[in-house]
Amino acid sequence: MSNSHSPAAHGAHDHGSGHNSRHFWIGSILAIVLTAIPFWLVMTGILHDVQTTAILIFALALIQIVVHVVFFLHLDTRSEGGWTLLAFLFTTVIVVVTIGGSIWVMYHLNTNMMPMPADGVAQMHEMSGTH
Repeated sequence: MSNSHSPAAHGAHDHGSGHNSRHFWIGSILAIVLTAIPFWLVMTGILHDVQTTAILIFALALIQIVVHVVFFLHLDTRSEGGWTLLAFLFTTVIVVVTIGGSIWVMYHLNTNMMPMPADGVAQMHEMSGTH
């Protein structure tokens, strides 16, 4: 009968939780910094170009997604033989295709719709006999 409270079992547990704790703190600090930088950029207005600020915020958001996936979701090639990472990548591709396709369709619908001038509406009403 094994004793789960033996020093060997306790030491192994401490080593694992120490690694997890360090991993958690690194992820937390990175997440805080990656949140504070965009906040600082917007609040100070240090970059006078709005487009540059938006691109930088978007890039930092993508980096923060990677930090969350690695440090908090623990998705890597070692977990479950890499299947969790593969499922995550597949989900990411589907989401990108769906959002990108929707934006593409909306953009082209907006640019390819035939605009009708204001006097065209009046002419249409005259032709139909309604006022």
